[in-house]
Amino acid sequence: MEDAVRLKEEGNKYFQNQNYEEASRSYSQALTQTKDKALLATLYRNRAACGLKTESYTQAASDASKAIDINASDIKALFRRCQALEQLGKLDQAFKDVQRCATLEPKNRNFQETLRRLNSSIHEKLHVQFSTDSRVQKMFEILLDENSETEKREKAANNLIVLGREDAGAEKIFQNNGVALILQLLDTKKPELGLAAIRTLSGMCDGHQARAMAILHTIQMDRLCGWMAVEEEEISRAVCSLLQTIIDALSGEDKRGHHGKEEALVLDTKKDLKLIASHLLDMLVNKKVSGQGRDQALNLLNKNIPRKDLSIHDNSRSIYVIENGLRKILKVVGQVPEQPSCLPLTDNTRMLASILLNKLYDDLRCDPERNHFRKICEEYITGKFDPQNMDKNVHAIQTVSGVLQGPFDLGNQLLGMKGVMEMMVALCGSDREQDQLVAVEALIHASTKLSRATFIITNGVTLLKDIYKTTKNERIKIRTLVGLCKLGSAGGTDYGLRQFAEGSTEKLAKQCRKWLCNVNIDTRTRRWAVEGLAYLTLDADVKDDFVQDIPALQAMFELAKACTSDKTILYSVATTLVNCTNSYDVKEVIPELVQLAKFSKQHVPEEHPKDKKDFVEKRVKRLLKAGVISTLACMVKADSAILTDQTKELLARVFLALCDNARDRGTIVAQGGGKALIPLALEGTDVGKVKAAHALAKIAAVSNPDIAFPGERVYEVVRPLVRLLDTQRDGLQNYEALLGLTNLSGRSEKLRQKIIKEKALPDIENYMFENHDQLRQAATECMCNMVVNKEVQERFLADGNDRLKLVVLLCGEDDDKVQNAAAGALAMLTAAHKKLCHKMTQVTPQWLEILQRLCLHDRLSVQHRGIVIAYNLLAADQELAKKLVESELLEILTFVGKQEPDEKRKQVVEAARDCLIKCMDYGFIKPFS
Repeated sequence: MEDAVRLKEEGNKYFQNQNYEEASRSYSQALTQTKDKALLATLYRNRAACGLKTESYTQAASDASKAIDINASDIKALFRRCQALEQLGKLDQAFKDVQRCATLEPKNRNFQETLRRLNSSIHEKLHVQFSTDSRVQKMFEILLDENSETEKREKAANNLIVLGREDAGAEKIFQNNGVALILQLLDTKKPELGLAAIRTLSGMCDGHQARAMAILHTIQMDRLCGWMAVEEEEISRAVCSLLQTIIDALSGEDKRGHHGKEEALVLDTKKDLKLIASHLLDMLVNKKVSGQGRDQALNLLNKNIPRKDLSIHDNSRSIYVIENGLRKILKVVGQVPEQPSCLPLTDNTRMLASILLNKLYDDLRCDPERNHFRKICEEYITGKFDPQNMDKNVHAIQTVSGVLQGPFDLGNQLLGMKGVMEMMVALCGSDREQDQLVAVEALIHASTKLSRATFIITNGVTLLKDIYKTTKNERIKIRTLVGLCKLGSAGGTDYGLRQFAEGSTEKLAKQCRKWLCNVNIDTRTRRWAVEGLAYLTLDADVKDDFVQDIPALQAMFELAKACTSDKTILYSVATTLVNCTNSYDVKEVIPELVQLAKFSKQHVPEEHPKDKKDFVEKRVKRLLKAGVISTLACMVKADSAILTDQTKELLARVFLALCDNARDRGTIVAQGGGKALIPLALEGTDVGKVKAAHALAKIAAVSNPDIAFPGERVYEVVRPLVRLLDTQRDGLQNYEALLGLTNLSGRSEKLRQKIIKEKALPDIENYMFENHDQLRQAATECMCNMVVNKEVQERFLADGNDRLKLVVLLCGEDDDKVQNAAAGALAMLTAAHKKLCHKMTQVTPQWLEILQRLCLHDRLSVQHRGIVIAYNLLAADQELAKKLVESELLEILTFVGKQEPDEKRKQVVEAARDCLIKCMDYGFIKPFS
């Protein structure tokens, strides 16, 4: 009993201090310690109050009910249950409780006001319900009446969509046989009514698992897939969106915090999710499905099958799709548009299938799973080889080509299969153009690795050159050129591994630039020209010529801006810019290993003379002048399905290279580069996010944040910078991130709060301990800005840490900049809290010596801060002031105070005189006249 009373009192104190979770915990513990009914009722009532404060309304109503069960006239418990029930939407029950309260205390204004409000709300709710019923009925009557005016029908269709998005409206449609009526709208075969029906269904399924499941079972997947398979792009997309909404609802990924809605049933949705996946896989190989519908099915599989987070152990959805659908995906990847048996495709279908293969392969957890995946692919491809049927062979090679665009390592293993490479080279010599087209594309994708490229150069370059010279088919011609470009660049940036004769790659590049500048050529053909340059610009001569060709550069920029829906163009442009700025990763060359390699007659990579730093800087200048930033900003805005994580990483690399010179950062900010970098730093590959964050740090370190990141965007910059404060990042990244945070923390209290919220303080403190002077200085400067914040000050006030000691010792460093920052931090801390003035004298025996050195410092800013610290100590306490006056500090202050306060020394002299006046106020010294 005593323990329960003590815990109750403890809970009351927590409640008064607004710590409602701890209060609730204390009351819960007290409930286990007593059986006294009166005390139990009080504890339940008090815990109900905590539930109201923390918006746990179901718990609050339950606790209040338990208190009422013990004492039916407990007016506080009744009113608390009323408040909870009102929030839960149970207005009629809440009304009964407050009515009882008003009967017990008729003069209580609060009860009377709540009674009136609930009465009004109940009437309003009833009115809405009745009006919703009639609205739903009326809309369906207009829509299903063929004699209705077109304008009326369109208005009714739009109203139905809006109603379906409201929870009350969706429920009324559902309860009034609305799904059957919606199906009637779809049966009219009128596109505008069909769209309205599908969008209404999406609204009804959104965030409501039980309703989504019921709608799925009512409509059936066969019918949904049939709608998605149509040629009309808008309807196909709408059905795709509806299916995505259903999947989100079934998988629980669209759960929202609706207060007052309790899950009535726990539904098993796994079977339905498998059913959806199975039907989508069947769509891939169904000839009746349009290319648009096939793309939507692939998009849904891409988005929902592989794990979004690899830390989740369960990859059963990927395993299910591999077992039941990998061969179907391979069939799509291997389609040859020129063959009569080809499935309906769009330009993106095969690429989407390759992306799905890549995602599924990456989602596998172990070698046995990956080996199984590979065996299925090998069996499928070898099953297609047929000496009597050339079409089957072409399909097999096309499949290998598609896999190479997806999981590249797997594609390389498939290339090693007996007869694959030989078949590619043989198809190049075929009389049929479709065979040549497939073979050339396959060779392009196969020649990424130097060993493969060497094989093709030995066996296939002559054939490629012959095709290039003889073919009249423009599509084959330009693909052959890209194949030659890729083979010509197979040695990468290694000057010593040039595959072709001197000048050959420049000729290929010249032809690509010519095609790129020709606006009369169709966009798809010009796309291949950019892809060719993406390979050739690994050659330093080519990239140097290209950045000097302003018309070609601007033609590429215009193409990128106009084709933000074409992922190949965006990737190729980004790759070309990475090559031109040399922002790819370069392995460090260790001189000892070079000597060893030469001695053992191994190949040593050679750097092209035009890849040296001064040439790269000139290329960067030309790119900036040609307007590269506006192009990059436009590319960043592309849809996330088009702008892949790999492309984002390439863009981040380019931005980082462009930001390298501090004098160029103003131009980058002026053209919107700061804003464009933020999404790159928040999404994409780990490497890409780090590169973009580093570029942001470079801009944030020297720019006015209000101009570089206008509006609320500035708060998004903090997290990427904080992520750079990691020991795994290099020293330059740490240093520039600290400079950026210093600049931001000096702008506003809101930004300081954001830095604290991102848990940056421990990292900043760690870098204050660094041996590296510049890192220590940057961290101390950042802390100097951060100590203005009360929460940071509390960390210094807390017992059991050496934070203040570190700052005092840093004031005694030999580095002027470190001293200046540390003295600034100490001046603000001692001005904010008298306790810190006393604490300063206890952290180290050297404190007085350090303070005296500050007050005598040659650098005026350090000296001024030192004297301000001295003033803060004098003002804190008379005893402490006496200790300072008895030291040599009085002599130092007197010496400084007697100096002439010229323009430079004015602040220092005035601060010293303020100290002397404080000493006179205490009576320690007398004025001298």
